[in-house]
Amino acid sequence: LVEDNLVNQKIMLLTLKPLVKNIDTASNGREAIEKIMESKYDLVLLDIQMPVMDGLVTAEKIREMERGSETHLPIIAITADAMIGDRERCLSAGIDEYISKPYQPARLITAIKEFLA
Repeated sequence: LVEDNLVNQKIMLLTLKPLVKNIDTASNGREAIEKIMESKYDLVLLDIQMPVMDGLVTAEKIREMERGSETHLPIIAITADAMIGDRERCLSAGIDEYISKPYQPARLITAIKEFLA
């Protein structure tokens, strides 16, 4: 979970706790990239508007790291960016799914299950 807002982080953790065994958190994209380089993850939940490195740049860096390998780390953007064109910008950065805030927990859980099935 890459989210700079601690309240949003806690809400997300409470939502996912019954579904997900281990959840690691990062407060910005740079921290997330460092963690991805050190460990293997099944999925990334990614906020778009963050300090240090935003979600779009983070997604692009993850995709650059995957180039030439057989790996694909699913990325779900969970963002307040809900203007016309935001979804398309996320998808073109290599994000697999886009969910706008405020989101329905059931929608998020369905998306996660689709990628982890």
